[in-house]
Amino acid sequence: MASPNLAVIFAGGQGRRMGERFEARPKQFLLVNGKPILAHTLEIFQRHGSVDGIYLAVLADYMDYALEMAARYGLVKLRAVVAGGDTAQESIYNALCRAREDNPPDSVVLIHDGVRPVLADRVIDANIESVLRHGTAVTCTACQETILEAEDGLKVRHVPLRAHTFAAQAPQSFRLADVLAAHEAVRARPGGYAGLVDACTIYHVLGRPVRMVRGNRGNIKVTTPEDMYLLRAILQYRQDSRGLDIDGDLQIRKAGGDDRRGF
Repeated sequence: MASPNLAVIFAGGQGRRMGERFEARPKQFLLVNGKPILAHTLEIFQRHGSVDGIYLAVLADYMDYALEMAARYGLVKLRAVVAGGDTAQESIYNALCRAREDNPPDSVVLIHDGVRPVLADRVIDANIESVLRHGTAVTCTACQETILEAEDGLKVRHVPLRAHTFAAQAPQSFRLADVLAAHEAVRARPGGYAGLVDACTIYHVLGRPVRMVRGNRGNIKVTTPEDMYLLRAILQYRQDSRGLDIDGDLQIRKAGGDDRRGF
């Protein structure tokens, strides 16, 4: 029997960058189209036929709320809710440890932001396939603007060739035992997770290769009030427009044509 494909969702942030207007609750629980952002995200994995279970890390004070939300929206794949840590990586580690209790070490784990609720099904497929073939998958999109490197935020130190630059998103996917071993390696170092913002950077500092897969451009991370309005527009656009497919990308593929949507 094949090992399961699991989603590990981290949603333990306070959402301090949302400003006073949205400070009543953490951003992952703010309502968009009458539903919490986190519920929109979890539903993506709930409905995907290749995802077998979901593990969720949230703020300790919101664990009961998350369970109530899961019951309300029929999120029956949710296997456990754990308390998040002081950082996103701590939250992810807590959820991975909980997943280890129930699943074999070669399970595929898709690590995803709780506030990225516009993920395309085909990106989940690509992540699973890449892990099965190569052991890793980091969802990326090509950068459309020039990227500048500047240590002080004032003087440009380096301008990489735009054709060689990509934005890492989520999910970022691995074998369960492998990503846990990577976390435990950095946790054992002085400074721990300092400066490590995601699994991709963890693997990079450890000198472990990662494989890129193509993401969909609608896969935004809700961080600021402007992102709330953008998310609402994307969801409405999907609902209203017949010229879009399930990815939210324009249907540009034709018989025998190219298919590089979202990259």
